[in-house]
Amino acid sequence: MTPMHAKRWTVTIHIDEVDDDRTRAHAVLETGGSMRLTGEGFARRNPTDRPVPEIGDELAAGRALSDLAHNLLDVAAEDVAAFAAAQTS
Repeated sequence: MTPMHAKRWTVTIHIDEVDDDRTRAHAVLETGGSMRLTGEGFARRNPTDRPVPEIGDELAAGRALSDLAHNLLDVAAEDVAAFAAAQTS
C-alpha cells in the first residue's frame, strides 16, 4: 500500500473583548497553499449574568469555527461544481 501524503492545515483563533459584555473571535485557516479562509463569531453576556470571560471566549470561538466550517464547505461545493463543469466540456 502506498503511503498517503500528509498535509497540515492550521487554524488560528484570535479572541478580543469588544467591551465588557461582548467577545469577538476571528478564526483563520491556513492550508500552506494559496487558500486562506476565515470565520467570525461573537458572544454577548446577558447583563444579569456574572462575568465569566472563559464562557464568552468559548462561545465566540465555537461560532467562529462554525462559520469557518460553512465557508470551507462553500468553497468545496464551488470546486466540485467547477470540476463537474470542466468534465462535461
